[in-house]
Order: sequence, then structure tokens, then C-alpha cells
Amino acid sequence: MRTIQKRRSFVGRLIVPAITATFLSYFAIHAQSGQYGIRAKATLAHRLAERNAELAELTQKREQLERRVQLLHDGTLERDMIDEQARRALNVVNEDEIVILR
Repeated sequence: MRTIQKRRSFVGRLIVPAITATFLSYFAIHAQSGQYGIRAKATLAHRLAERNAELAELTQKREQLERRVQLLHDGTLERDMIDEQARRALNVVNEDEIVILR
């Protein structure tokens, strides 16, 4: 019985590591610059900070509006509040008042 022995070439030994390195580099590139990668995380954190600031501003405006509505609600009408609303809506002032336009 005769056996044929084949000598393994150097290139044959590099095929599996080359394919593995290619796959690893592909995933590494996407982990850094992909849609949900490291760079995108910084962008998303910046947008989150902007939205939180906007939320705080809108919450403050809402609280101010709720306080103004509360003055006109529950039968406890503030005379100054009604007077201010009517003057603003009708564009009317008294003769002894000074108007400052912004």
C-alpha cells in the first residue's frame, strides 16, 4: 500500500486566519462607525441633552399656564387677572396709564 503525502503549503495555513481577520475587522468598523456605534452614541447623548433641556423649558411654561388658569378657575376670580386679560384682548388702556411697547 502506497500513501501519497502532500506537503502543506504556507498559503494554505493562512486561509482560516485571513477569513477570521476579515470578519473581525468588518464588525470592528461597524462597532465604531455604524448606526449604533461609538460615534453614534455621542450624537445620541447630545440629542438627549437637548431634548431634556427642551422638556424642562416646556414643563416650566406649562406650570406657569396652570398657575394663570388656576387664578381664573374655581370661582376665585382675581380682579387684576380679569382686567389684564380684557385689556390685552381689547387693546384698551386707561387715560392715566403709561404703555411700554416691546
